[in-house]
Amino acid sequence: MAEAAAAAAAVLPVAVFGCRPQVAGGVCFLEERVVLHAAGAGCLRLHIDHKWHNFIPGTKKSRGVQALAVSPDRRFLALSEAAGERPVLTVYELSAERARRRKALAAEEQPAGQAVSLAFSPDSQLLAAATAPPEGHLACWLWEKQQLVATVRVPAAGDGPCQVSFNPQDNTQVCITGNGYFKLFKYSEGYLKQMNLQRGEPENYLCHAWLSAEEVICGTDTGKLSLFETGDLHWEKSLEYRKPPRKQEGTTEEYESGAAFEDTSLQQHSLPQISAVAAYSKGFACSPSPGVVLLFEKTSEEEAYEERQEVWLPQDLFSTDPKKSSRQDITWICFSPSEEVMVVSTNKNQLYMFTMFSNKLIREKISYFSYMNFPLHSNSITGLDMCTWKPILATCSLDRSVRIWNYKKNTLELCKEYQEEAHTVSLHPTGFFCLVGFSDKLRFISLLYEDMHVFKEFAVKKCRECSFSNGGHLFAIVNGNVIQIYSGITFENVTNLKGHTGMVHAIKWSSDDTKLVSCDTHGAVYKWNLLTSQRESECVLKTCIYSSISLTYDAKIIFAVGSDQTLKEISESSIKHEVPARDVVYTTVAVSHSGCLVFVGTSLGTIRAMKYPLTQKKNVSEYQAHAGAVTKMTVTSDDQFLLTASEDGCVFIWRVHDKEPGEVKEEQKLECAEEVLIMRSDIDEKTQAILDLQNCLRDLQTESEYELRLKDIYCEEKIKSLEENFTQEIDFLKTKHQILQEEKEKQKLQHEVQLSELIEKQAKEVKQLESDSSQKLSMENEKYQELQVKSQKMEEEYEKQLHSLEESKTKAVAELKEQYEKKLKHKSVLLEETKESMRKQIKAHEEMEKQIYEDGDKEIFELKDKYEKQLLEEKESNIQLKGEIGVMNKRLNSLQKELKDRNRDIEEMRLEQQKLQDIIKSLEKDILALKTDVKERTETILEKEKYVYELKMKNQELQNFKFVLSYKIEESKKQIESRENDIETMKKQISEMEEELEQFRKESVELKLNITQLQQKQKATAGEVHREMEKRQNMETLIKRFKADLHNCVRFINDSKKMKDGIRELYTKYMHQPDVVEGQAEDTDLQQQYKKQQEYNERNLAVLRKKVMKDKEIQHTAYMRIVQENMSLIKEINDLRQELRVANAQVHSLESALRLNKSKKAIQDTAPSTELPSGPAVLRLNPEMESEKIIEMQQLEIQYLRDQVQEMGKALNSPGSVSFS
Repeated sequence: MAEAAAAAAAVLPVAVFGCRPQVAGGVCFLEERVVLHAAGAGCLRLHIDHKWHNFIPGTKKSRGVQALAVSPDRRFLALSEAAGERPVLTVYELSAERARRRKALAAEEQPAGQAVSLAFSPDSQLLAAATAPPEGHLACWLWEKQQLVATVRVPAAGDGPCQVSFNPQDNTQVCITGNGYFKLFKYSEGYLKQMNLQRGEPENYLCHAWLSAEEVICGTDTGKLSLFETGDLHWEKSLEYRKPPRKQEGTTEEYESGAAFEDTSLQQHSLPQISAVAAYSKGFACSPSPGVVLLFEKTSEEEAYEERQEVWLPQDLFSTDPKKSSRQDITWICFSPSEEVMVVSTNKNQLYMFTMFSNKLIREKISYFSYMNFPLHSNSITGLDMCTWKPILATCSLDRSVRIWNYKKNTLELCKEYQEEAHTVSLHPTGFFCLVGFSDKLRFISLLYEDMHVFKEFAVKKCRECSFSNGGHLFAIVNGNVIQIYSGITFENVTNLKGHTGMVHAIKWSSDDTKLVSCDTHGAVYKWNLLTSQRESECVLKTCIYSSISLTYDAKIIFAVGSDQTLKEISESSIKHEVPARDVVYTTVAVSHSGCLVFVGTSLGTIRAMKYPLTQKKNVSEYQAHAGAVTKMTVTSDDQFLLTASEDGCVFIWRVHDKEPGEVKEEQKLECAEEVLIMRSDIDEKTQAILDLQNCLRDLQTESEYELRLKDIYCEEKIKSLEENFTQEIDFLKTKHQILQEEKEKQKLQHEVQLSELIEKQAKEVKQLESDSSQKLSMENEKYQELQVKSQKMEEEYEKQLHSLEESKTKAVAELKEQYEKKLKHKSVLLEETKESMRKQIKAHEEMEKQIYEDGDKEIFELKDKYEKQLLEEKESNIQLKGEIGVMNKRLNSLQKELKDRNRDIEEMRLEQQKLQDIIKSLEKDILALKTDVKERTETILEKEKYVYELKMKNQELQNFKFVLSYKIEESKKQIESRENDIETMKKQISEMEEELEQFRKESVELKLNITQLQQKQKATAGEVHREMEKRQNMETLIKRFKADLHNCVRFINDSKKMKDGIRELYTKYMHQPDVVEGQAEDTDLQQQYKKQQEYNERNLAVLRKKVMKDKEIQHTAYMRIVQENMSLIKEINDLRQELRVANAQVHSLESALRLNKSKKAIQDTAPSTELPSGPAVLRLNPEMESEKIIEMQQLEIQYLRDQVQEMGKALNSPGSVSFS
């Protein structure tokens, strides 16, 4: 970036406060918390949380970024800039810490016009660029090779934005939208071919986004959303103009009622206009009206997408018109890689962010954005200044706002908007006050903790320049061509410096505040002595309009810049040295406090750094920064930072690096002041709020204690009732289990009898089936043999037919090939002959043109000295030559037509060849169909055999299970229903117990917090009582001393002089000193009490925060533990259900297939071996102990159910069961 290799000094941008509006793709995410946006004459990478900035400068002489695009892999950045006469396309690599310029695409090959939209292909190999309508072009670059691959003209119906994008899953498909067109192009073999045909009336498409590989959503200037699927309109929806919600945070009802009429009038004259669209995984986001973004999600209904949420811009509470601040046009929308954050940019240079609802359980219908970092300037910055005590700078702008920035933390500390435009600002050296020149008045403003308070106003209209002295005790105001000096303490007008004939543009104080330097529009630079209020020196150059000046630390050398494109070094009332700007106007100048470095700002927005003493050599470093003229520039007191402001509304913070070899510069770490001003009324409000909160706490404590007592009583009663219910249910289940076992034994005996009868029936039926099936098998075998003979005959016939068809096919194909090859050879010979004739004719035509031009040139030189008659003759000859050229053009056109006719013949021959190939394919299909018929017939024979075998098996199974299954199924269903009802009741009881546990825990946490607060209050009151006791003792000692001195004074009652002296001593001793001491003591006591109260409150706050955080963590862990235990219990219950079902199925299958002879001993063995132990009495010692005991009870019940299942399995597999083979 530097012009010279051996640059004297270097500056590096470390922070940028600003954003460039109206840039296509102006905001995008590089990482989850790293955002890239256009700023100044380049782009800015910034981390949302860590607040670090990384500026990517544009090309030389850049007037700002017009469009940008980031590749899908987030490795490359493409910029479209206006630099000089030709547009510039550059690609940067973003992988390194500092972005590296990778390729600059050739301007000669670019289509005419500025690229207003860029897009990378999914594989990041191709770059598409769209130029501005109405005569727009779409260009496709293979940017790694700097090769323009394809271009196509895209005419538009009129002016307006256009946008280009690639299909996210296809590297060759491009979409472009604009005024009157929506087109899809396919790139292949160096051409862009249109894929869709536009139907219906053309509309002005402002934006679009790909939702999938086939779907594109578009927004129009009439508020219509159009969804295109593979180029055809699939879904359409018209959106209404949205009014802001009436209840926003920070607004009042009075303001809302006053603004309601404005909204209705706006809606009458405004139409919905979809200015931005962006897609995400669930749907898309769009902006149909100023200040709002709608989130749409995909639905399974007829409507493809449905509106889910509104997100509004917040109202700026520091603005004079908060309603207008929230009605900004949203120009671009983007989502983070994880889609957790949405960022938007507006037409007023602002950036907003919104945290998505993926992690929220309840989604609000209306939500609000927040500033991504802080509000930025939206217009030209007119004033900039810094202070010495704090690392802050002040700026003012034509957007009527004054802002205080911290250039070390990269934050905005204060911001306030006024009714009038601000033209100049100056910070007090302490950083507690500032002067701001407005259109109507000059105001002295106190910089408070959270506000700016106007302390004093001066009747100076349109003050363009003001400045505090380095000591802060004086300040200078420019009033036209007069400089007024005021006291910074009494605000009295000390002196007026008169002598300028033009408007004063700049003033600078010397380091000792005894001198002042000023410059004006009539080319005068004056140095004033403030002790005498007279001019000390002057330098006048009437041809130059000075815009800025700067001084060295000793005030001996003045640097000035103006309209004559030079930097002047003025010393001893004369210009000692001049440095030309080379086709650029210098707008501002600044000198480091060491005097070694000089910085200059230009009208193009560049910063130039040079070493002092100045030389004519090109020993200057130039840095691309702003997109507009640099308006203000200053260097910090420690020479570490350079601060610049510009007409583009951006503030740049530069770190200064001195490159002088052999010089080691020690950085002096200045301690910054941390004090802050605050109004007494604010302190009173906060103390009153603390007292009110304390009273509320006491009331809440008493209420919570009373509620806790009531809850304890209620919980004890409920626990007792639950214990009784549980014991009754357990007894009932035991009795029910015994009854079920008895019924089971009876059913087993009945099943055994039924099984014996079924086996006898089965044996008889099997014999009958075997006899019948043997007869059927013999019949089927005979049929099968006949079918085999027929199939063999059919196969032989089909094979003969196939051989004959193949032979005829090969002969026909060979004949056709020979015919078409002969025709192709003939046509190729004719083509070559026509090509040769065309070449000859073209050569002859070129030679004729050359001869004509040569003859014309010769005749022109000869005809210079001849008369008008010869000119007429030459005109006639020229007309004849033009006629010959027209004849030649006609011949060329006729030849081209012949070529087209021959191409048509070739295409017709190709079509005939394709038809023959189709006939061959149809014959092949017939052959395949015949083969499949043969296979199908063989398969039918096999299937019939299988069917006979399956019928036999099914008859056997049906006879076995016919009578048993119906009765067993009914009984099993009844048992399963009863058990499922029991399980559901247990689940409900468990959930109720869990809710009670959570309530008990919350109450215990609140009680602990109240106890700690009361203990701290008790300590504070004890300390105050101790102090009062000490004061009382001190007063008693004072009274004793006074009594003793009085007693001594009474002795001199007779002697009046001694009496008078004694009384005077008493007065001086006990009246003057104690008053002073008591006043001081009272002040110190008040201060100490205030500090102690403040420390006490801060400690209480810290302790409360820690306790709240700990309690939250403990509650969360306990809650998660209980949830996990409940999940495990539910899983175990489900497993037990499955085991019971498996056991029942086993019982049914065994009883249906076998006959079991079970003795009474086996029945007794199946009885439960273990009984459920009765739980101990639950004592409410602690909610955690209660939850553990409840879980133990549930685990015991589960163990009991498991034992029952195991015993059932043992009973089935016991040796007493009879096995039937």
